[in-house]
Amino acid sequence: MNNKKVGTNLKLINMETVEVEQIEWLLYPFIPYGKVTIIQGDPGEGKTTMVLQITAKLTKGEAVLPDSLETQNHNIEPVNVIYQTAEDGLGDTIKPRLLAAGADCSRVLVIDDSEQPLTMLDYRLEEAIVKTNARMVVLDPIRGFLGADVDMHRANEIRPMMKKISGLAEKYHCAIVLIGHMNKNSGSKSSYRGLGSIDFQAAARSVLIVGRVKNEPEIRVVCHIKSSLAPEGKSIAFRLDKNKGFEWIGEYDISADDLLSGSNRGQKTSEAKEFLKEILESSAVTQKEIAEEAENQGIKSKTLWNAKLELKIESYKIGNK
Repeated sequence: MNNKKVGTNLKLINMETVEVEQIEWLLYPFIPYGKVTIIQGDPGEGKTTMVLQITAKLTKGEAVLPDSLETQNHNIEPVNVIYQTAEDGLGDTIKPRLLAAGADCSRVLVIDDSEQPLTMLDYRLEEAIVKTNARMVVLDPIRGFLGADVDMHRANEIRPMMKKISGLAEKYHCAIVLIGHMNKNSGSKSSYRGLGSIDFQAAARSVLIVGRVKNEPEIRVVCHIKSSLAPEGKSIAFRLDKNKGFEWIGEYDISADDLLSGSNRGQKTSEAKEFLKEILESSAVTQKEIAEEAENQGIKSKTLWNAKLELKIESYKIGNK
């Protein structure tokens, strides 16, 4: 019996001929260009607001994060962004948030899917990227763009969709951001509370989680739980205040699992704040003395700095101290 198949067209790629490519970043090390990034969290935790803040900065050609946080803070040209939402109204939610963030709304484009729902496999997605030359494409939330007949828990249905969307990101060198809600398994590890099929996270090169800090409802934290192209970034906090709006705070000492499970949510920073209140209760204390005592109590310097910012403590120099 002849086991050879007739008509096969085997093609091999010799790695000697493959050129090394440098990764470009929309926001290092969180959002790479040419790849898929997933941002997930429980409903109402600020995912959409945060991404709209990023969108606003991109449309103005401004650094996404303030100088104190931006690891690759450089001037860029204003770019176009495609923002597709299946939950929020454009006129009553999305545009007001964009305006509040200072966006150039002429650079934010939306595919009109009022007559025909848009899916990840839709040809219009590629057409829109080509026509607008968008550098970021957002699908919010991802389950709204799977299609009515797709089961997000079935790998054989999700895998081709993620392959398609990843191919678009690479082909047009744009960052594709998928926003999703966490599942209901509270208390489980962050990696198992994702969008459904593990193929979502497998295809993404970066996965971020946004969560609310317990007992400090205005503070939300972004944690990096997967980073295939760079070291995982440190957790970063932002504040959502009904009067002051959105504000980046700084690095925050908490893990994704602690943030989602509710255990130790903000405990380290809270302890640091109490420490500062006690040590500064009577009089001013030198920074060196505070740092040494904090280290003795197991409080990290970054946690101490975050607590100082939260309490709005001012530093001033007396002599050489």
